[in-house]
Amino acid sequence: MVNDPIADMLTRIRNGVMSTQTVVAVPSSKIKAEIARILKEEGFIEDYEVATGSKPTHQVIRIKLKYVGERRSKRPVITGIERISRPGRRVYTQKREIPWVLSGMGISIVSTPKGVMTGQNARKSGVGGEILCKVW
Repeated sequence: MVNDPIADMLTRIRNGVMSTQTVVAVPSSKIKAEIARILKEEGFIEDYEVATGSKPTHQVIRIKLKYVGERRSKRPVITGIERISRPGRRVYTQKREIPWVLSGMGISIVSTPKGVMTGQNARKSGVGGEILCKVW
């Protein structure tokens, strides 16, 4: 049993990157699919798909990780991924206080009333929300 499914997803991605896997499977949910969509739009992963797992009622998200360079010297695009808001300590922010990640080289993923979006898009939309994670 997992108490924090988003942290479990981020840990699976982090472990997959460290072991240079090409695909990582994560149990599916709407918010995890939105996080995967943002990671794809921002160029941190190659692709993702929601598919049925071993049982017809279980769905999984298959995330194809992205690497740059030749076969021997391939480096992951995701160099760091960190969970910010946790079930025991939620972190909310206003639009003016959304943090920059590595001076704009990374992204923060924010859950807002207008949906899950990057910190930069939340600033443009003029909304704040719960900071889910940072990716760089």
